[in-house]
Amino acid sequence: MNLTNYHSHCSFCDGRAPLDDFLKAAIAQGFTSYGVSSHAPLPFSTRWTMEWEQMGHYLKECNRLKKKYAKQIELYCGLEIDYLNEESNPSIARFRELPLDYRIGSVHLLYDDNKEVVDIDCPQDVFRKLVDEHFGGDVVRVIHLYYDRLFRMVELGGFDILGHADKMHYNANSYRPGLLDEPWYNSLMHDYFSEVARRGYMVEINTKAYHQLGTFYPNERYWGMLKEFGIRVLVNSDAHYPERINNGRAEALQVLRNIGYNTVMELHRGQWEETAICSSLPQNS
Repeated sequence: MNLTNYHSHCSFCDGRAPLDDFLKAAIAQGFTSYGVSSHAPLPFSTRWTMEWEQMGHYLKECNRLKKKYAKQIELYCGLEIDYLNEESNPSIARFRELPLDYRIGSVHLLYDDNKEVVDIDCPQDVFRKLVDEHFGGDVVRVIHLYYDRLFRMVELGGFDILGHADKMHYNANSYRPGLLDEPWYNSLMHDYFSEVARRGYMVEINTKAYHQLGTFYPNERYWGMLKEFGIRVLVNSDAHYPERINNGRAEALQVLRNIGYNTVMELHRGQWEETAICSSLPQNS
């Protein structure tokens, strides 16, 4: 039934429960494999990322729970690693040397003209304020800054899965309604996903905001582009609460089937496999 998830956060970062609770929820719902991907450390402390001092405990807990639940579910240990700058991104040796099962590459942060770090992964009212105060109200410039970082992350590598590939689209379109219909934006997305395909990354269909905001990341309008480029996809809930690990999964899989995807990527027995999308999809509980 394609019951898998590889993007989730527990109490090692900004998740709202211990990893054990997420696994119990996954087992109860019949998941076959599950991955935890805590936010990797940054060069400075935040409310949502791990500290490097926690890394050993994180890896140890993952290994402990892999053994504890070995007969019930496959657990995989990953990280969601941000591209911040050339010294802190998924490609650096410090991240590559960690004994992880997979890595997710993401962008949440930008620099303004004063070299101040700005977190653009925020509610739309906060986003509007940040654009006005840090970037002079120039949302188009903010979009280009965001995608410039994504392009650079894709170029450098060091990750397996592209996380919430166009996370900014909802806030940007809220700031400037109709922006997603502007030709330059569609051209930008075409170039972006073309490069992602050329590099061979998997792209997650991130369902975290589907029930709340009615959107996926990437936006559903680009899934045909993903299919055209031959990009492999997987469905992840980016869950921060155990009860939300399955949110939006059935809806995303149904849309993927409708546009011609027959398979999604799943991690089993330590290998990524193209797995058929179930022909009869249940609704989320």
